[in-house]
Amino acid sequence: MPEGHTLHRLALELTDAFAGSVVRVGSPQGRFAESASLVDGQVLEGAEAWGKHLFIGFAGERFVHVHLGLYGKLDVRTGVEEVPDPVGQVRMRLVRADGTAYADLRGATTCELVTAEQRDLVVERSGPDPIRPDADPDRAWQRIRRSRAPIGGLLMDQTVLAGVGNVYRAEVLYRHRMHPLRPGSTLRQSQWQATWDDLVVLMAEGVRTGRIDTVRPEHSPEAMGRPPRKDDHGGEVYVYRRHGQPCLVCGAKVRTDVLQGRNLFWCPRCQPTFRSRAVQ
Repeated sequence: MPEGHTLHRLALELTDAFAGSVVRVGSPQGRFAESASLVDGQVLEGAEAWGKHLFIGFAGERFVHVHLGLYGKLDVRTGVEEVPDPVGQVRMRLVRADGTAYADLRGATTCELVTAEQRDLVVERSGPDPIRPDADPDRAWQRIRRSRAPIGGLLMDQTVLAGVGNVYRAEVLYRHRMHPLRPGSTLRQSQWQATWDDLVVLMAEGVRTGRIDTVRPEHSPEAMGRPPRKDDHGGEVYVYRRHGQPCLVCGAKVRTDVLQGRNLFWCPRCQPTFRSRAVQ
């Protein structure tokens, strides 16, 4: 499933390609046809993301709400001389009126036309998004500090924190030496703030580059004299999808387990099991 930085990149691409222009909106597949007809021929005002939700705005405070889910993909093409016929199951197609840009949405979990009020309800149900400058990390902290649930699960709960997926979850916990099964309520506020601040930087960099890089300069392939990582997710990471491989810092073998249906990755030496120092 795409992580939050991907949706923010798509919002920027859509805004750059279509904002302020009349757009033809269609549904070659047919499932979005009725809603598409309501904004077809209207001006696309811009797009923005909140966590893993994308909102494409049209005049009259109407928004196309997109959630890519596990298999969704949104391709934006600009500078084209001719818009090709749609290929495959295209749920929604946007075409700039002058024919110089188009975008095709396939396989999304959600593609629906919503009002401003409906958009706001989606946002209200979501936690703060580290990429957004208007995010309030204290909203997430109030949930985390009261919860005995594992921090590895809380970071992936989109009602607690919006946009963080499995890669950022695994990597930020490693960078802060936290075991993924540590109860949220055992964190100090300073630990949460440092984790949040790190996510803000890492995820903003993901928006800029389009990939997830989490290793510090001293652990890069160039600095360590090791080959670059080869993985379809791209980027240099400490533990994500490195099960059984040596930790880049201490050499211990990276471990994996399953939490709430998703794989955890951690270093048993750098991220030891949490032991409470409270007097029993």
